[in-house]
Amino acid sequence: MTGADDRMIQGKIVKGIAGFYYVHVVESGVYECKAKGIFRKDGIKPLVGDNVEIEILDEKDMEGNITEILPRKNELIRPAVANIDQALVVFAVKEPDPHFNLLDRFLVMMESKGIPAVLCFNKADDGREEQAEELRRIYEGCGCTVLFTSAKEEKNIEELSALLKGKTTAIAGPSGVGKSSLINLLQDEVRMETGSISRKIARGKHTTRHAELIVIGDDSYIMDTPGFSSLYVNDFEKEELKYYFPEFAPYEGKCRFHGCDHIHEPGCAVKEAVEEGRIHKIRYADYEEMYRELKERKRY
Repeated sequence: MTGADDRMIQGKIVKGIAGFYYVHVVESGVYECKAKGIFRKDGIKPLVGDNVEIEILDEKDMEGNITEILPRKNELIRPAVANIDQALVVFAVKEPDPHFNLLDRFLVMMESKGIPAVLCFNKADDGREEQAEELRRIYEGCGCTVLFTSAKEEKNIEELSALLKGKTTAIAGPSGVGKSSLINLLQDEVRMETGSISRKIARGKHTTRHAELIVIGDDSYIMDTPGFSSLYVNDFEKEELKYYFPEFAPYEGKCRFHGCDHIHEPGCAVKEAVEEGRIHKIRYADYEEMYRELKERKRY
């Protein structure tokens, strides 16, 4: 095949900033591209993680145009990314203490999108075994892999790396939990700017400014996403929420009332499991709060 078709190749968007998209093409490198006007006309915006077709304008300077966005496997709004195989949600064991409600919202969002999650508690340094054990108890039934790491002591980094192999993984979590330090250990090409914990407010400085996909091996990408501080669960019905808490599954159909929402109904097998310690109270309390939020939304 000759002519213009020779100048069309496929790649993956690894970064988008100020109207430019950086497309990684295996064995060629990264091309700086603009998106054709047709996408704006159709109201489509290229996302980090998109598989695209590009037209090469300048081979020497590695410049091109995105001519087609290939069908997406999935898409997240916050962070705005596409074609994710799994999510790695990172919180600290301590400093800062985990914000459970925020963590559970993230897990629910992933569950609702059908994206498997790996839950990583970083800063599992020596002397924090008690806190780590409590976190293990809370999340042992949450349906995702739970891993404890220490970027400082390089603990369990190989295990984490194995979980990311051959996948595109979105990494998310609040500021100050050591995401950038973990990313630095997982790859050598890109060094994310790391911010120290601000002692005054015990929160991390906002150091990650845009979603970026980093190549860490053959067909292995990690996507660092800007630190999030709030997450609203609102793109499904309140009746669906219970299905996004995997530890409720063994009790479905065992409640007194068919279609039980596990809130006020008597004879509820899930509430009984909470009282007996088979489902952790923190997880259930967050379920109640999200349920109320979805119910209130419907009233207005």
